[in-house]
Amino acid sequence: MIRRYDFAPLDGITKAVYRRVWARRFGGADRLFIPYFSPTREHIVTKRERVELAPENQAFAPQATTEAAPELVPQVMTNTARELLWAAEVTRDLGYTELNLNLGCPSGTITAKTKGAGLLARTDTLQAMLDGACDKLCLPLSVKARIGYESPDEFPALLDLFNRYPLKTLILHVRVRKDKYSGPLYYDAFADALRESRNPVEYNGDLRTVAEVDAFAARFPGADAVMIGRGGIADPALFRKLKGGAPASRDELRAFTAELFDEYTRFYDGQVGHAAQRMREVWFYLIHLFDDNRRLNKAMRRFRTTAEYHAAEDAIFAELPLRTDSTGDLI
Repeated sequence: MIRRYDFAPLDGITKAVYRRVWARRFGGADRLFIPYFSPTREHIVTKRERVELAPENQAFAPQATTEAAPELVPQVMTNTARELLWAAEVTRDLGYTELNLNLGCPSGTITAKTKGAGLLARTDTLQAMLDGACDKLCLPLSVKARIGYESPDEFPALLDLFNRYPLKTLILHVRVRKDKYSGPLYYDAFADALRESRNPVEYNGDLRTVAEVDAFAARFPGADAVMIGRGGIADPALFRKLKGGAPASRDELRAFTAELFDEYTRFYDGQVGHAAQRMREVWFYLIHLFDDNRRLNKAMRRFRTTAEYHAAEDAIFAELPLRTDSTGDLI
């Protein structure tokens, strides 16, 4: 039975502005993960990272509900014990109670630095980092990882490695690095983890609707937590629906995108062009809530001016029906 629903970090989208507006308008996630920051050798928190981590910039409970604010979990990307220990101290001092280690990012520029999923191909470096840090960390550590770099056959050895350390949670995106976000999902690896992991295990990978989460829960009755990323952007009400709440209405979505644009504009000191570009990234996913979206999807992807952005958004809300599947869940 699924008891916890976590909102995955999506770098470039689920940053402080998005988290605040989404939590006010929809909410429903038990934990919100802050996209990774990467410590420097000089141990300097950059201005951009301070904005993301500052407690005053974080999400809070939705309007007109009694739902508690979601727990916030910062994510770090590093490959040395020294930097991991420093990151834990920084986040602890800011009031956080958990640190998440990113071992899943498949970007070539990241993996070339032996970070993210790149560490899965260098288990000697990964082990050295965990050996040097785990018994000294001032915060509980969770890990978000893929099941291998090139092949799922790598997972048994990786699981043996993770089993050596007391992790708060082992969050598994059940793909390998080379497949990024569109390759096959290796459910057998997750079944092995449920059976053999010494740490709590959480699932991540292509959960986009209530029906898909229900099907996953039926397939893995021993699983009690899932992490959802792109599905939560494509349907901002998904977490709410998973807890028995209502789907998003057209008016609610319109208010959400309007507030989001306004908040981005403030964040960029009135530069509406930057705000529109951020909205383009959100609409890359959100457009799939609407039927017959091909023409307007092209307009949203190709706008050049802020006026063209607003025209594309206005047309989406005026012309396109909300899309539903056979169970009534927004996709």
